[in-house]
Amino acid sequence: MTLKDLLEKRSRLVAEMRTIAEKPEGEGDLSETQARRFDELKGELENAEKAIGRQQLLDEAERRMQGGQQIAGSGDNRLDAEFRQFSLLKAIGGAAGMQGVDWGRERELQPELAKRAGTNPQGVLVPLEVFERPVEQRVLTTTNPAAGPGSNIIATDYMGAQFIDILRNALAVKRMGARVLNGLVGNVDIPRRKASGTSAWVAENGALSAADIQFDKVQLTPKHAGALTELSRNMILQTSPDVEDLVRQDFAAILAEAVDSVAIQGGGSNEPTGILETSNIGDVAMGTDGAAFTSGDEIVDLIGTVADANAETGSLAFLTNIAVRSALMKLKDSDNRYFGLEALFQGFPHYFSNLVPSTLDKGTATGVCSAMIYGNWNDLLLGYWSAFDLLVNPYESTAYSKGNVQIRAMLTCDVAVRHAESFGAIQDILTA
Repeated sequence: MTLKDLLEKRSRLVAEMRTIAEKPEGEGDLSETQARRFDELKGELENAEKAIGRQQLLDEAERRMQGGQQIAGSGDNRLDAEFRQFSLLKAIGGAAGMQGVDWGRERELQPELAKRAGTNPQGVLVPLEVFERPVEQRVLTTTNPAAGPGSNIIATDYMGAQFIDILRNALAVKRMGARVLNGLVGNVDIPRRKASGTSAWVAENGALSAADIQFDKVQLTPKHAGALTELSRNMILQTSPDVEDLVRQDFAAILAEAVDSVAIQGGGSNEPTGILETSNIGDVAMGTDGAAFTSGDEIVDLIGTVADANAETGSLAFLTNIAVRSALMKLKDSDNRYFGLEALFQGFPHYFSNLVPSTLDKGTATGVCSAMIYGNWNDLLLGYWSAFDLLVNPYESTAYSKGNVQIRAMLTCDVAVRHAESFGAIQDILTA
């Protein structure tokens, strides 16, 4: 049985036990038949609880084997369903005090979201489960986009499946296998074995030297990313329900790009520390600062840095940017034949995103050097604190003058590397 089936079975057992307990057939107590049935249900409930524990353990092990991604969810199927039906536009309209906006569900979920987040929001809390719903891009109209935010998708002439989004940077970190921790509350300390005990061979009557196991910890602390946007009054009140998907997708893409960016090279003011700014990751130099690839030998050396640290397990993959990909695709052997990306990356998965920096100040090629990262992406932690805080401001001067609403979304998260040795990087690749 799946965890969902087991949880539903437990709910049914509890419901039947409650019905028996609340309606005794005897004089103030359960009848013999009711008591016997109650005891039977109690035994079944205990077995169900054990089965749930086993299934949760197995599910967690499988998630780690498949990339370590923890799926958001409270364990209460009804509550999770309510979270996924949460409407961004209704929450925005209700918080802005717009007449005729039914945001009962969104308002009723606030106490539970605040409890999960462990904080009092400045605005409306939005569950992260909202962004797990399938997105359908089906809305477009022919009105003039210059008429105001959201005016180009107010219902006039729909052209199915032709919605034109902006060109965005590719998001890669999560699908490469980063371990996602959802629903965090407060600071998080994860214990880590720093050094193991060692064994030794000794002569007869010889003494063994002590070699203590050492531990330290990986810390995740709440850090905040935000975005400001503006929606028109008509967009919130009058548009097709499909606009909900567009707004949700835009918020998700903006915030996901912010997380991917810091996971790769965070370390600036108020930012989490990303892979490239983590101390003691493996380092491979191009031989000459700012040199260009000639054969791809450096890629083999990069694999070696991780293998030499005994970290070559898990979700191993390369990540670099489009400029590096273009340079690699031009490499040829002595017979003027292209090597090809599969051969250059030694058959390992490889991903490309322009969130990988191409303006690193390294060596003599200041401003034009790119990076390439290789490692076990299961050892990258992405921690999320339950929900993001949506604050509506209908009185911001520019928006107010047009009848629009300004929205600020704040996401609380952190990034950490479990083992620096699990990653290596080349940071002085000449690509321009």
